[in-house]
Amino acid sequence: MKAIRNISLLILLALGVAQTAFAQDKNEFNPIQTGVTSLGIAPDARGASMGDLGAATDPDANSQFWNPSKYAFAYSNASVALSYTPWLRKLVNDIFLANLAGYWKIGSGDNQALSASLRYFSLGEVTSDNGIDGVAQSLNPYEMAFDLGYSRKLSEKFSMGVVFRYIYSDLGFSDSYAGDQSTGASAFSADIAGYFTTYPIIGRNECQWSWGWNISNIGTKVAYNNGENPAFLPTNLRLGTSFTFPLADYHNLSLNLDFNKLLVPARPRQADYDMQTPEGQAEYADALASWEDMSPFTGIFKSFSDAPGGFKEELREITISFGAEYSYNNQFFLRAGYFYENEYKGNRQYFAAGAGFSLNVVRLDASYMLATAQSSPLDQTLRFTLTFDMDGLKDLFGRRR
Repeated sequence: MKAIRNISLLILLALGVAQTAFAQDKNEFNPIQTGVTSLGIAPDARGASMGDLGAATDPDANSQFWNPSKYAFAYSNASVALSYTPWLRKLVNDIFLANLAGYWKIGSGDNQALSASLRYFSLGEVTSDNGIDGVAQSLNPYEMAFDLGYSRKLSEKFSMGVVFRYIYSDLGFSDSYAGDQSTGASAFSADIAGYFTTYPIIGRNECQWSWGWNISNIGTKVAYNNGENPAFLPTNLRLGTSFTFPLADYHNLSLNLDFNKLLVPARPRQADYDMQTPEGQAEYADALASWEDMSPFTGIFKSFSDAPGGFKEELREITISFGAEYSYNNQFFLRAGYFYENEYKGNRQYFAAGAGFSLNVVRLDASYMLATAQSSPLDQTLRFTLTFDMDGLKDLFGRRR
């Protein structure tokens, strides 16, 4: 499709900021601003159907996004998953996120794994008037990332993992009349994660209790407009826990909880300065320059103490996800969850539900998102994930021979 859109608004909506948030008090509304916002979008249907969580859930092919250290505890030797999400489908029909992820267990001790993922986020076709003789210009802005990971068990109950990522964001127009040939922006980042799981006996039942954490996208800034507009990557701290207990033979229920906080300093707001005086304007200009020049690593530590509203506003920056997953014989799954973000930090609040069906070779998962605000661009978002188990494929082809 072709449509005339304001690309800045499009990127803001890509974050999923609910439209109702714009009606809030401007002095309070202050979401964290980053570049390559698509890195924060959940890629797979399983995690999305439980309210966007996965720090401590059982490992699967898409653990690269949630917690790569879980791969060391994966049950299968190898698995590959393909996910597809039509994004902002209530507004447009050509924005989507595609994600390919997988892992391969290595070594003889069943305690190491290599993993990789490739994600591609397309903002569709954008047409704009460049202001020269009314000539329209169109492009297909997109963001992509490719990463490789390694995870290893450090004990029978604990593992750690690392991921190295290359990021490319191409959102600009090229103005050939003005001699401005805009190029995409590149960045590099790394993740570090940990996962602990144990099997306590409660009554007569063996349960599973897991904890996980992941610090993702620790890296360079991404520089738009030929380096004139550097932006922080969405460095994120994810903490989560999961408790699984049997309801009956072949019937299990897991309860899951994740907390997230962007490790990015808040951009200074004019509302916090007296912009009616030269002194206030100078203070704001200095604060903005300091924010723009701040290194990513300094920003990580600054993100815990930079909120103008103090500790109360720092708490607002934490998002909460909680969800449940019911499984029958590891073949049929039902899931539901809820995601909460403070109204002054983006106002993303939605319920999610989903289901999955697994055979020896393939598993199909789907999720559906229902925003609490009808005006939210995230309302009615669908996700689909198709997962192939390499052990199952190996057995299948072995029997045919």
